[in-house]
Amino acid sequence: MRLNKEEKELLRSVEKGEWRSIPQLNEQIKKYEKYARNSFRRSKRINIRITERDLINIKKRALQEGIPYQTLIASILHKFATGQLGEKAEQA
Repeated sequence: MRLNKEEKELLRSVEKGEWRSIPQLNEQIKKYEKYARNSFRRSKRINIRITERDLINIKKRALQEGIPYQTLIASILHKFATGQLGEKAEQA
């Protein structure tokens, strides 16, 4: 079997032990399946204004989650609108 350059690099990486199992793989799969399903729903376009700092932080969080930042924002808004996301309890 002949491997192309990219396949050879992947094989070397795996053999060096650079790949790690994802903790709680089944839960992660379900989470990203949900993101995918939600991204295919019919949606309406809106325009909002937020601070540059908030947008930067949202983009960082989306990068950590491995999803587009618009998808993250839509997910947060959906969770809030459906009561799945509430305000933090006020600290005394």
